[in-house]
Amino acid sequence: MRSDTLALTTITFPEIHLQPRDAHKLRGYFGELFRAHSPLLHNHYEDGTYRQQYPLVQYKVLDGTPTLVGLGDGANLLVQLFLHIRELDIDGRHYAVQAKHIVHQPAPIGFCAELHRYRFATRWMPLNQENHREYQQLDPAGQRAQLTRILTNNLVALLKAAGAYAPDLPRLLVHLALGEPVVTQFKNQPMLGFGGEFIANVLVPDGLGLGKSVARGFGAVQRVD
Repeated sequence: MRSDTLALTTITFPEIHLQPRDAHKLRGYFGELFRAHSPLLHNHYEDGTYRQQYPLVQYKVLDGTPTLVGLGDGANLLVQLFLHIRELDIDGRHYAVQAKHIVHQPAPIGFCAELHRYRFATRWMPLNQENHREYQQLDPAGQRAQLTRILTNNLVALLKAAGAYAPDLPRLLVHLALGEPVVTQFKNQPMLGFGGEFIANVLVPDGLGLGKSVARGFGAVQRVD
């Protein structure tokens, strides 16, 4: 079965320790530092309008480590900027960058014949205000079905951004095994975040995000099997 590859760049700062909630501060710092380079870094165009597509540069804190992930054009952009990163400024606290690692490689992505298992390394936020109201009114079986549909759509959005999706490809199979939802503060609003795992007949590179606010570190996945 067909799968594609795309350029994937991961930059980590192993000697700096942050909290998961600091991921949006990483985005703010780098988006401002390199604002003139590309709207991919902050998803805003020069006229102030918002870039609606799947974010090609994402900022995360994985196991305490500040992490930047870029795919496609975003991957090439991070390679260009790597040597210019000399410090981090998080809420006015300066961190000198003594060590930084970069991995730039082609990564397989797309439908596959096998099922693969993934875990959410950071909270998955699938719900917006509208479908959150619907979620609250459903019984457990209905909630599970709704979340499965949303995750399926999240995966399709990622595959489209990677150029690895076509209508004639096989049906996407998804099975969720989530923990209890946790209330997560997002832009000073309470949102439901989920941890857990899923199985799907798709290849997703480690570190890429699914769901809402992936540029701010939510929904980062890691392959388990």
